[in-house]
Amino acid sequence: MILKGFVRELPQYSRPQSEAVEWLVDAHARAAATAARDEGSLAKWRDRMNRLVGRYCATGSIGRRYSELCDYIHTDWPRMLIFNLDQSPGGRGIEVRNRFYADTAMRVVESLFKDDTEPPTDLLHVSCTGYASPSAIQRLIQKKGWHSSTRPTQVYHMGCYAALPALRIATGLLCCNDGSLSRRAEIVHTELCALHFNPGDHSPEQLVIQSLFADGHIRYALLPEGVATIRTGENAFEVLAMREEIVPDSLEDMTWVLSEQGFQMTLSRDVPGKVAACLPRFLAGLFADAGLNYENEAGGAVFAVHPGGPRILDSVKELLGLEDWQLRLSRAVLFERGNMSSATLPHIWMAAACDAGVEAGRLVASMAFGPGLTIAGAIFRKC
Repeated sequence: MILKGFVRELPQYSRPQSEAVEWLVDAHARAAATAARDEGSLAKWRDRMNRLVGRYCATGSIGRRYSELCDYIHTDWPRMLIFNLDQSPGGRGIEVRNRFYADTAMRVVESLFKDDTEPPTDLLHVSCTGYASPSAIQRLIQKKGWHSSTRPTQVYHMGCYAALPALRIATGLLCCNDGSLSRRAEIVHTELCALHFNPGDHSPEQLVIQSLFADGHIRYALLPEGVATIRTGENAFEVLAMREEIVPDSLEDMTWVLSEQGFQMTLSRDVPGKVAACLPRFLAGLFADAGLNYENEAGGAVFAVHPGGPRILDSVKELLGLEDWQLRLSRAVLFERGNMSSATLPHIWMAAACDAGVEAGRLVASMAFGPGLTIAGAIFRKC
């Protein structure tokens, strides 16, 4: 299979991480004062939140984050679409948030496919931050008139590793397409992580999460090698192998569940250690699936690792004995955009595809982690 055609859509709003963290301080202080029904306690809560945010929140590893919500660029609380914290410490409920998600996902998908006239065989929508039925891709197929040409598939609620199962599903769909010579799967991600923040929860775990996650959208294509045409100057990868495993005794270490205010993530401190314990064996198997020897090949490979946070990248680097250049693109995407859940890995793939320093023939070892705990990986070779 050939992976190509990366196109991203920037969310409407962005702020430097320093300003985003200041917003978090104000939001948590406002939520706490509202919960206490004491406007006079706002200054006290702001001091406390400053200390907590300074202790737990990611700062130096992230430079900027993007969001579809205008709420994050001001602190005029009565004017907030979701975070009306002067009235409710947690902001508006799941119905309002999910309606915003559905409208935004439709707008983004339409924009990403606005110039497409040739229908793909399959169209997959990947997300863990909202639901709508009919989905955004079903509505796009209706609008484009692709009713009898394109099969929609929803790949939902897997979290940060979902791009890799999406590739696996797309491969299976293309392989059972009755021998058509026009086979092409398009995969699109719409992630609105920042839609689900809850400033009424001041736990260290939630402060970490709310300082990491951001919104992101991207699309890309998967085609059988005999069908794909790669033009001069076009950036693409050959997919050599894919693999997924669930880490034993880890089901509660990472969760993503529905709450009154939106989706809520929990994240155990044990995640890096449990992933690290399984990773060397996992990578040996992944490289073997591609007919490669990990020990022989790892030193020359780029590692496209999902940056769940800076600690994950540091742990992977130390455990595998990687050089800085091997994780450079993973750190760069985290710094430029934050953690965009499932959309993050495709942004790193796009960066590797467009980077002249990642030359033709270079191996790219990609990994991500999510609820389960699931470890998912793939090996690409740059065309």
